[in-house]
Amino acid sequence: MKFNFSDSVLGMKPSEIRELNKMASTPGLISLGGGMPSPETFPKKDLEDIMNYVMENYADLALQYGNTLGNDSAREVIADMLKKTEGIQAASKNIIINSGSQQGLYELATVLANPGDTIITEEPTYVGAVSAFSANQLRMEGVEMDQQGMIVEGLEGTIRKLMGDGRKPRFIYVIPTFQNPTGYTMPEERRKVLIEISETYNIPLVEDNPYGQLRYYGKNVDSIRSMKNGENTIYLGTFSKVMTPGLRLGYTIAPDEVMEKFNLIKQALDLATNSFSQYVAMEYVKRGVIYRQIEENKKIYKVKRDRMVSALREYMDGVARWSEPEGGMFVWATLNGNIDTRMMREQAMRNGVAYVSGQAFTTNNTQKSSMRLNFTFGSVEQIEEGIKRIRKTVDSYIEKH
Repeated sequence: MKFNFSDSVLGMKPSEIRELNKMASTPGLISLGGGMPSPETFPKKDLEDIMNYVMENYADLALQYGNTLGNDSAREVIADMLKKTEGIQAASKNIIINSGSQQGLYELATVLANPGDTIITEEPTYVGAVSAFSANQLRMEGVEMDQQGMIVEGLEGTIRKLMGDGRKPRFIYVIPTFQNPTGYTMPEERRKVLIEISETYNIPLVEDNPYGQLRYYGKNVDSIRSMKNGENTIYLGTFSKVMTPGLRLGYTIAPDEVMEKFNLIKQALDLATNSFSQYVAMEYVKRGVIYRQIEENKKIYKVKRDRMVSALREYMDGVARWSEPEGGMFVWATLNGNIDTRMMREQAMRNGVAYVSGQAFTTNNTQKSSMRLNFTFGSVEQIEEGIKRIRKTVDSYIEKH
């Protein structure tokens, strides 16, 4: 039988990160590519206790179908948590619990735009967002970044140009804190300007904040959603970095009329998010385990972040420049010259190290000399050795080209 596939599926490409994750267990390969938390940060004993408690006290509900928007009590707990950690004021009715924040991105693209519409992102931007938006056949217009995030002057110019071409953007998507892939953080003044631009041009603003609690240096910057006039900002969060990614739990905050549409699209996607995971997360927060675990994660990741930065200084000086993030999970490195990191990737893997090429994060086919490096998954010894292997690969590539 010959199967005829949809245009949207035929236009999709496999994620470079997912392909690398398949090879993560290859003997001798040091993976600096994926965005995985370290298993040493998984609160296994606490989760075992919580899961036993859930089975003893909530089994009939936790093993049953749930509400499409999420368990009411869990949504209330999330609202309280965000008020404490981010200063966000949100009613539980404005929260939808998703099967990971990736599902939230797909819902966002489906609800707020039509195939062929234009949306604005940072350039570069999160590869998962590229996948979700591409799956919905959206046209992404990337706005250049500097070390303080999206350049807001460039954003306004881009909006005006697009509107002049009859392509008013349907929404603006940003990761303002420890951005993926660059690690950059947008200062408060730029966040204020983002809100103003969103309001002036009546374009919804979307804030994705998976890494905000993982700060190792510097002062916290208020989330956009918590700032004055930021209450219309659509906010995405996740438990993947502060509990475990395997439980697949994320959430989105949105105004009432948007929440109604999320409810409809989620009914079509999976009816409801895993009930058991929701009860586990609810207890995880209610018991305060999440706050203790965040502090433990920060201690572990700070050491690894510092080791990666020091290794880059020692082994990559003169051949690359890189970000030195105050938090999050990633360093963005750009090689000098015209080295194509995607073309160099196979050689790197033969040398026993994996990274993600910059082109996986681009909206306009740039970033060819860049790579994203993850410092949370591997050991400190693997991080240093991995950077050594990247330098070896760069030297070899230069010699051959």
